[in-house]
Amino acid sequence: MRLFACPSCNQVVYFENVVCERCNHALGYEPTSNRMLALEQNSEGDWTSVGEKSDGSRWFYCTNYAHGVCNWLVPAEGGQQFCACCRHNLVVPNTADAANVELWRRMEVAKRRLFYTIFRLNLPRDTRSEHPEGLGFQFLSDDPAEEGQVMTGHDDGLITIALVEADDAERERRRSAMGEPYRTLLGHFRHEVGHWYWDRLVRDAGLLDQCRAVFGDDTFDYDEALKIHYAHGPKPGWQNDFVSSYAAVHPWEDFAETWAHYFHITDTLDTARALGFKVDPRVDKEDAITTEADFDVYSARTSNVDIVTSWFATAAALNMLNRSVGLSDAYPFVLAEPVVTKLGFIHDLVHGRVRSRAAA
Repeated sequence: MRLFACPSCNQVVYFENVVCERCNHALGYEPTSNRMLALEQNSEGDWTSVGEKSDGSRWFYCTNYAHGVCNWLVPAEGGQQFCACCRHNLVVPNTADAANVELWRRMEVAKRRLFYTIFRLNLPRDTRSEHPEGLGFQFLSDDPAEEGQVMTGHDDGLITIALVEADDAERERRRSAMGEPYRTLLGHFRHEVGHWYWDRLVRDAGLLDQCRAVFGDDTFDYDEALKIHYAHGPKPGWQNDFVSSYAAVHPWEDFAETWAHYFHITDTLDTARALGFKVDPRVDKEDAITTEADFDVYSARTSNVDIVTSWFATAAALNMLNRSVGLSDAYPFVLAEPVVTKLGFIHDLVHGRVRSRAAA
């Protein structure tokens, strides 16, 4: 993710900020232009963009700003109440419960980072009102009157995220119980949206054969595959072909897991570029973990080789830094050669090159 600065005073600000700590201007994010705007409220109730290079445009905050969960903007003249991210919400928590609102806020922080990448890659983002299988989200709490827990998952564009996943302690408990090296809200969003993009970019685009050549035969019974996984544990030797043990369950999960990691990698490298990140260890005589994040990772002109090569070094540096302060690895995964090939397929898919790649 790029670095943002307050247009009024040039103070560096975070993606989630709603006010500049230096000049006290209100802040809001405008996704189409990928800008953080400094704002002043006018007598008509909307907000005017101010500061350096301001065009004096007028904006409203997304309706969910009132709940403290969103800082995205909508044009004052457009008639929209919700921003381009919140329009995908179908069910949100009960806002009368302050604890629920805090969990929802954490959900929205992760979801907006998901949509940042979707916008940067110019990917489809149909809502449920625009397409019968459009992308929609529901954040659900367990109902004491019903047996079982809310299950996070995807169903024809409807993505359900269990609200309890926003509770750090409970999410860590589940991560440990399931033997996962990594479990985050952002990871949930990136994985589940990968299923939706399989529908949109693979199935609906007529690219099933090309995808199966890389990820395997998805016609194998999915429910049966899950039963085998949970009955017998991870597939032996999964590390040689898959990015995670769960990716080995079924080609659909392999695609979604690889899609999520592509988003992890591109967004982190974008942040590294914005920070001027350079890894050049003095002892690395063969440049095994040497890199400089000086390319636009979202550009169609950037190759998957450049992305993966830079990522190996960047991930190693992140892990070393984390270990230095007693934290777990930031990226506890190893990318085997088949996984790199799958990441290359995702890279070509998001840039519309799979059909021409197959022909070549």
